[in-house]
Amino acid sequence: MNILVCGANGFIGRALCTRLEAGGHRVLRGVRHAVGPHDVAIDFATDIDPDAWLARLAGVDVVINAVGILADRRDATLDTVHRAAPCALFTACARARVRRVIQISALGVERGDTPYFASKYAADTFLQTLPLDYRIVRPALVYGAAGTSARFFRMLASLPVHALPAGGHQRLRPVHVDDLAELVARLVVSPAAGHSVIDAVGADEVEYREMLSGYRAALGFPPAARIALPGPLVGAAAALVGTLPGAMLTRDTWTMLRGGNTGDPAALAAVLGRPPRGLRSFIGADALALRRDALAMWRRPLLLGALAIVWIWTAIVSAFVHPQSDSLAMLARAHLTGLPALIALYAACALDFAFGVATVAAPSRRLWAAQAALIVAYSAVIAVTMPGLLAEPFGPVIKNVPILAILLILFSEEERP
Repeated sequence: MNILVCGANGFIGRALCTRLEAGGHRVLRGVRHAVGPHDVAIDFATDIDPDAWLARLAGVDVVINAVGILADRRDATLDTVHRAAPCALFTACARARVRRVIQISALGVERGDTPYFASKYAADTFLQTLPLDYRIVRPALVYGAAGTSARFFRMLASLPVHALPAGGHQRLRPVHVDDLAELVARLVVSPAAGHSVIDAVGADEVEYREMLSGYRAALGFPPAARIALPGPLVGAAAALVGTLPGAMLTRDTWTMLRGGNTGDPAALAAVLGRPPRGLRSFIGADALALRRDALAMWRRPLLLGALAIVWIWTAIVSAFVHPQSDSLAMLARAHLTGLPALIALYAACALDFAFGVATVAAPSRRLWAAQAALIVAYSAVIAVTMPGLLAEPFGPVIKNVPILAILLILFSEEERP
């Protein structure tokens, strides 16, 4: 069977393509940039005219729409990607007499309380008005080892303290991506024509805090401490953080989490012929690799933040807080006095500040090497001209050793340009 999977490069789309190809189907991969022999160039940000889809549907038996974005982007909006383009596609499917259309929607869209839900629901509703054999699949939170949301929640689970929005009592029933892919594969070959809406949810219903605890235990960590965050504080944070590109916490995601994400697994179990997997079985033999991945996700931001604070605070204190006379007296011990000493002092402050900003804004192997070289140079000058500082009880110089260790880690893990 010839199947066009729109959104084939996405997390769910990749799983669908793999499952369908394993079932012997010829899969056409709908992607923004076609490079392979079975790729079809599509762009849900612009393809809102049914006529633009007709040529792509020649010879296609089944169309699966797995395209989705979490929030408006500069080059694409939720309304265009979730409503306008799918409606154009569905209209073209009706004209081209495509045998079946499968729409991957989202659990809870009928609430319509977020732009994400409203745009998805609009496409679902339009599809139901067309003379098509269709299936609408509404998955809950989808888990998969490579999924963006799954990686994010595993990262949160690996933290020693769990910050729980409104106490973390929101009810969830995540579904495994392999079960979702199997469901779609079965719907593709189902002989019966008709219409159906299927909630795809997993076997285990848990609270949000239980989900994090379950992931944490499966990854091999001891129980974490818990802190309940007031709902209004989380809402304010979502409004602020949600403006950043790629943010997982937005007004929409907070609203959706508050509303819960659960349903009845009976429909999915009926199609699969077995109960769906539950959250407690999601992390198995690959726990060690997932544990390392979870730690790596917050290790780098932590190291970058700590390093930036050291550089920026050193610059501010040296330039504006610490008595200038004391700083000049220290430089005199390194044989710098007068105007050259002043220039050296404030040039060093400017360089430290620049290093701090660059640590966050422009990290690179060259930056880490330059910072390490400067620290070694500072330490060598101090060791030769002010050896007494080496014996200070608070170790102001010896603390350069862990900073150099941080730089070595960052240098080693930095991707080459």
